Amino acid sequence: MLYAITGGSLLTIVSAFTAWTWTAAFPGDLTIYGNPAPLQLLSLFGALLTGLYALSALGVKGLGWLAPKGTRNALRFLALGAAATTWFTAIAISVELGGVVNLEPGAYLALVGSLIPAVAAFRLPDDTRKATAARKLPSWAEILIIVGVYAFALYVITFGIDTDDKEPQLFIAYLITVSLAATGLLKSGVTDRFAEITANNRQVTLIATTAAFIAFPFIQQSGDTYTLIAVNILIFATVALGLNVVVGLAGLLDLGYVAFLGVGAYTAALVSGSTASAFGLHLPFWAAVIVGALASLVFGVVIGAPTLRLRGDYLAIVTLGFGEIFRIAMGNLDGTSGPQVTNGPNGIPNIPHLELFGWNFGEAHNVLGITLGAYANYYLLMLLVMALVILVFARAGNSRIGRAWVAIREDETAAEAMGINGFRVKLIAFALGATLAGLAGTVQAHVNTTVVPENYVFAGPVPPNSAFLLAAVILGGMGTIRGPILGSALLFLIPAKLQFLQDYQLLGFGIALILLMRLRPEGLIADKRAQLEFHDETADQAPTDLATAKAGA
Repeated sequence: MLYAITGGSLLTIVSAFTAWTWTAAFPGDLTIYGNPAPLQLLSLFGALLTGLYALSALGVKGLGWLAPKGTRNALRFLALGAAATTWFTAIAISVELGGVVNLEPGAYLALVGSLIPAVAAFRLPDDTRKATAARKLPSWAEILIIVGVYAFALYVITFGIDTDDKEPQLFIAYLITVSLAATGLLKSGVTDRFAEITANNRQVTLIATTAAFIAFPFIQQSGDTYTLIAVNILIFATVALGLNVVVGLAGLLDLGYVAFLGVGAYTAALVSGSTASAFGLHLPFWAAVIVGALASLVFGVVIGAPTLRLRGDYLAIVTLGFGEIFRIAMGNLDGTSGPQVTNGPNGIPNIPHLELFGWNFGEAHNVLGITLGAYANYYLLMLLVMALVILVFARAGNSRIGRAWVAIREDETAAEAMGINGFRVKLIAFALGATLAGLAGTVQAHVNTTVVPENYVFAGPVPPNSAFLLAAVILGGMGTIRGPILGSALLFLIPAKLQFLQDYQLLGFGIALILLMRLRPEGLIADKRAQLEFHDETADQAPTDLATAKAGA
């Protein structure tokens, strides 16, 4: 079976360098020999990984490190991913061009080559084993591994963001390949090995992460088109991290959180020199950020003080009401239904671009011989803002207050019985989450140059909104830092790239959340507490013998 998997993978790799269709009418131009198109690259990548793991299972020297926990489960997902991507591409060609007659021999070679490993992988014997301690590598080797992995991760992320919105087939194939390949790598245990390496080199990992994020706008060859998507993802992720304080750490269900983002955005719009501002103020950006964050803080305290004595569904209903009240109030402050403050449903337009230390964020700049557009400037600014939010979240979560939040989340009655002031602790969480959202809102106002009430609804086709923010936290993993960032990226990219499904996206996300709660309730990236809670069957069992019971007592 392993030889069949290896041979099939080799056939798929070879087929990627052939033509899969005769006409360039299909998006991506799969008619060229010797130069794989993006769709073919995805099949090639899946087949290459499958072949490497098959060789590892065959005992090829130097590849044993790929599968500390065994190869069978990894090969199943990797082979399935390569086959699914290849067959999806062939079906898309047939549907788009009007029949299988439009497939070239290279496509049939790819179909057969990818199907063989997918079938053979499910006939492999179980070789699952417990991962053993890895041989200690030299420091320079671990650093090279970290740099290489982060460079490859940057390429993969850039590949997904830079897919053309008019080519949904490529993004769907990208999702299939990345999701199944990532699952296969997790099953193999190689990701755990990499986590050990990063834990031993925290400073190098931090530098590599920072460098990868900063490098993104410098490798964009199409200008600012896709950098704007990255900016919005960072804004979405920053707000989701703020909500993670409220939901993930303190366990408070907030369904109107997007209103705090709106408070920060409207405040910044009113004091940043917009021609439609009712106040006529033009504060410097640092002052506008402080004012916007403080305004959100005040709203968080004002709303939280009378409502945080409620619990569960009652608190959720009150916060949902606050979110709707904010949106309606912003639409009525138009000089007719109320005072002229926000220009009503027309919003506040013409918000000027930022200027810091003579650097105009609305203009293109030449850095190291590379032209950075306006959105690249805001992207780098949002990196600083998100880094600040991550620092605040990490410090707060590990502090005495953070442990009190976790205690309240797990059992509020027991926490109060131990002397924790539940109301005060929850109010701090609510206020901190509101402040972080307001901070992101001040930047969002300048990125969009317009603030309108329709941007801050409970649920809508364009994130961020309260439903999507909550889904990002749950999908990614509550109480973690990387989880909401990953969830935000997925929930923003998928609607942006698959616009033909816009009318059904809420249905799709609802189904996805149901499946997630069934298959991985702790989220895509879960902390150890959640993993033990959902997957450790012995965690809640009582001691079975008297000696163990006495030791526990």
